[in-house]
Amino acid sequence: MRRSERPQPALGEAVRQLRKKRGATQETVARAADITTATLSLIERGQANPTWDTLKKIAAALDSSMGELGKLADSLEREKLS
Repeated sequence: MRRSERPQPALGEAVRQLRKKRGATQETVARAADITTATLSLIERGQANPTWDTLKKIAAALDSSMGELGKLADSLEREKLS
């Protein structure tokens, strides 16, 4: 995981919202996705972008799909621009 010069805050917010909707902690999701809690925190705060593989693991840990995360992120981005 590397910090991105072009962060995707809407994607991070989508991960956070879905995690909270599922009632999961960062620790639980991070463990299930085989990443550190610090990495998940960076992603949720929009300070790092996950790789495709990491995003797939996070989606699976949230009992979701990459498509669902993408749609939520797109919706959040559109709200921000409104």
